Amino acid sequence: MRDHRATVLLTQCAGMFLVQLDVTVVNVALPTIGARLHADLPVLQWIVDGYTVVLAALLLSGGALGDVLGHRRVVLAGLAVFGAASAGCALAPAGSTLIAFRVAQGAGAALLLPGTLAVITRTYPGRREQARALGIWAGVSALALSAGPLLGGVLVSVAGWRSLFWINVPLTALAMAGTLLVPRDPPASGRVDVKGTVAGAAALALLVFAVIESSVVAGLAGVAAAVVFVAVERSSPAPMLPLTLLRSRTFAAANLVAGAMNFAGLGTILVVTLYLQGVRHVPPLTAALAMLPGFLPLSLLAPVTGRLTARFGPRPVMISGLLTGAAGLCLLLRVTEDSTVAGSLLPAFALVGAGLGLLTAAVVAAAVGGVPPDKAGVASGVNNTARQAFGALGIAAFGAIVGSPAQPAAFVHGLHVAALVGAALWLAAAALTAVAVADPGRNRVAGDR
Repeated sequence: MRDHRATVLLTQCAGMFLVQLDVTVVNVALPTIGARLHADLPVLQWIVDGYTVVLAALLLSGGALGDVLGHRRVVLAGLAVFGAASAGCALAPAGSTLIAFRVAQGAGAALLLPGTLAVITRTYPGRREQARALGIWAGVSALALSAGPLLGGVLVSVAGWRSLFWINVPLTALAMAGTLLVPRDPPASGRVDVKGTVAGAAALALLVFAVIESSVVAGLAGVAAAVVFVAVERSSPAPMLPLTLLRSRTFAAANLVAGAMNFAGLGTILVVTLYLQGVRHVPPLTAALAMLPGFLPLSLLAPVTGRLTARFGPRPVMISGLLTGAAGLCLLLRVTEDSTVAGSLLPAFALVGAGLGLLTAAVVAAAVGGVPPDKAGVASGVNNTARQAFGALGIAAFGAIVGSPAQPAAFVHGLHVAALVGAALWLAAAALTAVAVADPGRNRVAGDR
């Protein structure tokens, strides 16, 4: 097994890379997909959100299923579903079909993502070697998010939008081959929170649908489903979301901040993509290069942020990230219908990216440090779920605010409104962090336990 450990690490990172890549790789292709499939803005929003909503809704259940059935088995199933769904996306003849296969992709990703981390920790049991392996895993995760727009721009320009999905198929097959090297892990006792999964997925899907389609009925149904979800989790013997964790002020605040981070961050990525290609009419590759300064900090700041968080605790790092990102969103108020990319957009997007780069590791550290050590895995899963869920809502909300780029003046006005909403949300999150996240000394102790 020891001879195969590097291969196992590589393939698990590859599987996780695909999951994270598909969060952002499609954005730069949305105008092209809309033109080729005659899809309007709500359909384009669902092409993104169909993936993220299901990923968020099933992420915790995917981890629980691995605990019950064995993570190797669940990772293989997730890779198979993800690969098959990717082929379906590549062959989709219409927007509705593409959305359906994106939903299936999200389900496969939710099975796959928690298991990759579990397989790596099992493969590298030693403390030091495990820390190095997890560092590689985290770095690849950040790289995937930042590489998405650039890779998407290159593939769309060279081979068309369908290549975004075809590329997943051979990579998924290689990841499955590597996962087969992992020894079988015997099933453990436990159960999957089916009722909680259904109620949570229904609440999230209905709320996103309500925002995208401006449906009051769907919004009320979503709120009702959320109430049912809370009731189910209160009474479940094995809840997907242990509500007792929310008694920790630091844990609750960290997840709210994580949600705010992705709400404004992913929403901004969507509207900037639509602005570049729909208002400024730049080619996909040029748009991807223009957005690169916003994504590079996610990879470049990851190791720096980890060291800063370890030394000072997550609170000052989170506040710095939120204030930096809010400043970048405020700079988007300078964008006009004929702004130059270098003059107005790049400084704003670079600051937003730097804010996200500072935040990502720190909010996870705050969430994990706010609960007992034996709940660290659940805390990490909840934090990932909060980011994906609020990211889906942010894409829906920001898309609804800006409207169609076919009306440039109205779109730019909407972009300004969305930027103000995002900046206000991040400033509120900074205030929440200051009063609710535990002081640096406490978090260092929690992280070392």
